[in-house]
Amino acid sequence: MIDESEKFLDGLRQVMEARNLKDAPLSEAAGLHQSFVRDLKRGKAASPKLSSAIRLAQALHMTVEEIMSWSEGQPDGTPTIAIAGKVGAGAQVPVFDPYEKGDGPQIECPPGLSPHGIVAVEIEGDSMEPAYSSGDLLFYTRNGHDTVLSDDIGHRCVCEDEDGMGWVKQIKPGDEPGLFHLISLNPGAHNMWNVRLKWAARVRLHWPAELAKKI
Repeated sequence: MIDESEKFLDGLRQVMEARNLKDAPLSEAAGLHQSFVRDLKRGKAASPKLSSAIRLAQALHMTVEEIMSWSEGQPDGTPTIAIAGKVGAGAQVPVFDPYEKGDGPQIECPPGLSPHGIVAVEIEGDSMEPAYSSGDLLFYTRNGHDTVLSDDIGHRCVCEDEDGMGWVKQIKPGDEPGLFHLISLNPGAHNMWNVRLKWAARVRLHWPAELAKKI
């Protein structure tokens, strides 16, 4: 009978293969030594302690039990989320919604996040390093068209300005009603003042590029 540690390791191999993940980036994302996953898979390390298994699971946005369930292969019916396009961190990126609804690339839905009403965008640019990197994915919910909710003020948001450019910025009130200051997360990057927005939506989840699986 396969014990739980072997089942976890088998499931981890399956998840990593399905997502095309490398050993070192996953180890580092989990806050473990760079060679931890490699040594674990090669049998050079002892079975992972529960704390290490939990760290790996959290880095994958999964639970330990969900990883173990993959020991017999990828579960059927894995939900997906559409990628709406790219969004700029520092440079102008006018590529919101470049696909017909439902026809764009799909990303595997992170465990614990409902796929209903959720959209993903891909970061382009480096003005938010080290918080977000180019190629990372952000998940958000559109609360309505042509709307900036008061609850989103002060938070990191995906937003679209009146010229159709997509951004990821912290939103603050502008100098006049209907205008907003867009603050970059990187102190050395360009801030935008008194911008009129079509809409904004708070970032619900950030997923590093190396942990995401495009379908």
